[in-house]
Amino acid sequence: MGIAMHSLRFVAGLVLTGGILTGLATPAFAQDTAPPSPVTISGSVTLATDYRLRGVSQSDKDGAIQGGLTIAHQSGVYVGAWGSNLSGWGTFGGSNMELDLIGGYKHKLADNATLDVGLTWYMYPGGASKTDYAEPYVKLSGTTGPATLTASAFYAPKQQALGKWYRTGADAAAGVYTNPGDKKDNLYLTGDGAFAIAGTPITAKAHIGHSWGNDGLGPNATSAAPTGSYWDWSLGADTTYKNLTLNVSYIDTDITRRSAAYLQPSFSRGQDGTGSIADGTIVASLTAAF
Repeated sequence: MGIAMHSLRFVAGLVLTGGILTGLATPAFAQDTAPPSPVTISGSVTLATDYRLRGVSQSDKDGAIQGGLTIAHQSGVYVGAWGSNLSGWGTFGGSNMELDLIGGYKHKLADNATLDVGLTWYMYPGGASKTDYAEPYVKLSGTTGPATLTASAFYAPKQQALGKWYRTGADAAAGVYTNPGDKKDNLYLTGDGAFAIAGTPITAKAHIGHSWGNDGLGPNATSAAPTGSYWDWSLGADTTYKNLTLNVSYIDTDITRRSAAYLQPSFSRGQDGTGSIADGTIVASLTAAF
């Protein structure tokens, strides 16, 4: 009985000592583990064979270097900036760069659904005045299995940059305003789908969009929908390795060559571009995320 009693006391002592040590160690461990930051910073750099905005080449069908940075708060609020080179002299009043300032808010509606609302301010540093414009947007994304679907609406209210300031392409090329001060709005609706192929690093993608805007060019040849009402679409795929993503897509529009010819003098390098800047093409891009 004495031995049994000593054994029970020894076991109880171990349990009590272990509990005390555990209690002392827990706060120290908690102190060593910092809580996650409420702010995250992400960015990317992209090399592309062409910069297509809503189906229309902004780089005269030449390559583009693009980059972006986003700062997001755990509340869902985010701000960011994105930039790309354009086709050079002759574009948007002489600017050879597009810089977009972005602000918005993401809200999780469910485990597989997200609402994203925000505003993009399009800027063309170095270009002439009246080329910048603002465009609010709303995006609704949902995921089911390997598929993600997104419906988006982009609406730019009436602004001078979106008005039809030129009656003809010749007027735009010569910089002669025939309707100065005109203001127009612009609506762009899109549907996007992405399907992750199981067992591979490949994601198939599809896009379709429709623009409603003026059928001409704004001051210094800006326009969010350069030929008024038209469709654009694309089919492609991403393949990812670590932080690198390679995309190859076929992009096209239903803009006629006659309508594209109207745009050519202002969207091309040195106003001497050749061929349609809105016809079908294959675009490849390589993106490094950080």
